[in-house]
Amino acid sequence: MSNNATIRVRIAPSPTGSLHVGTARSALYNYLFAKQNGGTFVLRIEDTDLERSDEKYTRDIMEGLLWLGIEWDEGPTLDGREKGKHGPYKQSARTEIYQKYLKKLIADGKVYPCYCTPEELEQERAAAAKKGESPKYSGKCRNLTEAEQKKLAAEGRNSILRFKTPAQVITFPDEIRGKVVFETDLIGDFSIARDQQTPLYNLAVVIDDYTMKISHVIRGEDHLSNTPKQILLQEALGFPRPIYAHLPLILNEDRSKLSKRMNNVSVIDYRRMGYLPQALLNFFVLLGWNPKTEEEIFTKEQLIKKFDLKNIHKGGAVFSQKRLDWMNGQYIRKISLDEFYNLALPFLKNYELNLKDEEYIKKAIALEKERIKNLNELPGAVSLFFQNELLYDPYLLIWKKTAKAEIKRNLETAGTFFQELPEKEFTAEKIEQKMKGLIATQKLNTGAILWPLRVALTGRESSPGPFEVAAVLRKEKVLKRINEALERLADDLPKKG
Repeated sequence: MSNNATIRVRIAPSPTGSLHVGTARSALYNYLFAKQNGGTFVLRIEDTDLERSDEKYTRDIMEGLLWLGIEWDEGPTLDGREKGKHGPYKQSARTEIYQKYLKKLIADGKVYPCYCTPEELEQERAAAAKKGESPKYSGKCRNLTEAEQKKLAAEGRNSILRFKTPAQVITFPDEIRGKVVFETDLIGDFSIARDQQTPLYNLAVVIDDYTMKISHVIRGEDHLSNTPKQILLQEALGFPRPIYAHLPLILNEDRSKLSKRMNNVSVIDYRRMGYLPQALLNFFVLLGWNPKTEEEIFTKEQLIKKFDLKNIHKGGAVFSQKRLDWMNGQYIRKISLDEFYNLALPFLKNYELNLKDEEYIKKAIALEKERIKNLNELPGAVSLFFQNELLYDPYLLIWKKTAKAEIKRNLETAGTFFQELPEKEFTAEKIEQKMKGLIATQKLNTGAILWPLRVALTGRESSPGPFEVAAVLRKEKVLKRINEALERLADDLPKKG
C-alpha cells in the first residue's frame, strides 16, 4: 500500500448494547490493516441515538476491545478523556460540526423539509411492496413552495430533512467485492436529519469520516446499501471519497445472520465463560479471512504481518462454536501453569472450594489443563479434588461384566498397595510403574482393577487417569476413597432403573 502515513481507519460502534462479535471482528480487521501499513486506528462512538445509548455500553465496548488486545490510536479513553487531535470522538459532542455542514447543504438547496407522517410513509411502503417494488420515498414534499411548507408547519406537522437524490449511476471499487454499481433511482430522497441540529446516521458518518481524515472504510456488508447514499453526500459537500471494503456477514451454523439480540454473542459473554482473548482474536480473524496456508494458530504479531484485505472472502463466514472451543483449548494448553492458575482462580472462587493450598490447586488444575475447552468448565472438572465425600452410583464401580466379588478384591488389593507405598513415591510415574508391576505379578485383569480404582477416586465415568489423580490426592485421601468404595460394594447393589 503506497503512502502508508495517510492511512486512517476507524471502528464506530453504537453504545446500545455490549460489544458484539461482528463489531469486534470489524475492529480487528481495521486494527490489523492500520498496524500493517503504519496507519492510524480510530475509535469513534456513534451515540446519537440518545434513547438507546448508554454510557455503560460505551465502557463495555472499550473494555472489550482492550481485553482482546485491540488498542486504538485515537478516540475516547476509559478515564473519560480523549486522545487524538480530530475529536470529539463521540457523536453526541459533535453537534456544532454537523450544523456547519448541514447549513451548507440547506444553503445549496440540496435538502428539503418533508412533512409526511409516519402513517403516510408506511402506506407508501406497503403500496410499493404490493407492486413488488423496493420501498423508497415518493418525493411528494420535494417541490413544495415556501408557502405550502409554512402552511404544513402551522398545522403542527413535524418535518425531517431529506436529501435531493440526483438521478445517476454510482460506481465504486470495493477492496473485497470488486466493482459495485448502484442506480440512485432505487434509493429515492433519503432522510439525513431530524432537524437543523440533529443529523441522522448517513450524514453524521460522512462528516465524521471527512473531518477525521478517514482514508479507508472497512465495515460489514450490511452497510453496503448505505454506501451510495454516503457517496452522494460526499459529492454534495465536496468531500473526497474514502476507499471502501465491505466484510462478509457472520452467520450461524444454519447460515442465518448472527444477531446481537437473538444470540449470546457479546465479547463480554465469552470472557465470562472463560475464553481467552488470544483465542477469540485468532478465531475472529478467521471469520472471513484466509491466510492462504494450513496454519490456524497465529499470534497478534503474526497477524499484523500476514493480514491482507484481498484474502477476505465475499461469502458469509460461519460461526462454529465447536471450532472456537477447539481453538480456545489449544491456547489453554499453550500457557504456563502459573498463568493458567492466575486465570483460573476467579472462576474457582465462584465455587465454594477450599483454595488455601496453592500447590495442591495447581496439581489439580494441571490434570484438567489438557482436557477443558474453557475456564468455566474448570471448577466442575476439579471439584472432585475438594469434596469430602463423592456421590456416585455404586454400579459405576463394576468393570463390564466382572463379578462384584472380584471388583471388591481388586479394590482391597489397591488399598493394600497404596497403604504400603511410601509417601516419597506418590508420583504418577511411580504409582503407574509399581501398580502395573503388581498387575503383572498377580495376573490381574487390568480393566477390572484400574476402572473401579478410578471411579473410587473420582466418582466419575470420565476423568483423568487413576495414577495422576492418586498422585494429587495423596495417601490419606486415596485410602479414604477406596474404603468408601468398598463400603458401597459391601451392600447389595440396588436394581438398575
